[in-house]
Amino acid sequence: MALPCSFSVALVLLSCHSLCCLACHLPDTHGLRNWRVLTLLGQMRRLSAGSCDHYTNDFAFPKELFDGQRLQEAQALSVVHVMTQKVFHLFCPDTSSAPWNMTLLEELCSGLSEQLDDLEACPLQEAGLAETPLMHEDSTLRTYFQRISLYLQDRNHSPCAWEMVRAEIGRSFFSSTILHERIRRRK
Repeated sequence: MALPCSFSVALVLLSCHSLCCLACHLPDTHGLRNWRVLTLLGQMRRLSAGSCDHYTNDFAFPKELFDGQRLQEAQALSVVHVMTQKVFHLFCPDTSSAPWNMTLLEELCSGLSEQLDDLEACPLQEAGLAETPLMHEDSTLRTYFQRISLYLQDRNHSPCAWEMVRAEIGRSFFSSTILHERIRRRK
């Protein structure tokens, strides 16, 4: 009887080890890239906030998605991934109408692309994300970025509109960076 029991315990331990190994281990440089993106967003500032007062808008950033306490690791990484992807698509399309210094913009896009490569290398589906759909979170982020895109269109992609969006993305990307840091500390 001891043999089957030992075998069962060994199977459980191997299963647990396999699940732990499936969690995503982002390179240490990933966190540094997050902070670099935030620095670049700050350096891209071209106008004072006061000169664009008539352009203010509440984009209704979904703060609740970035509360690391309620999300499991795979879910939190998925939220960070979607956020990074949306920021990349906003600032780095093939033809950008944004009024930024091209050197800073290229560096921002390169950093975001490297982050996406890191995140896409994560085995999220194997880590159990496939069984935990994030339709609400994905839809909420999609709606948030739609509001930003519509705002830019309504304002004809003016420099002030872009300045408001740059500041908004800086705040929201900061929340994403903090969520990523919480995930790393939990390990």
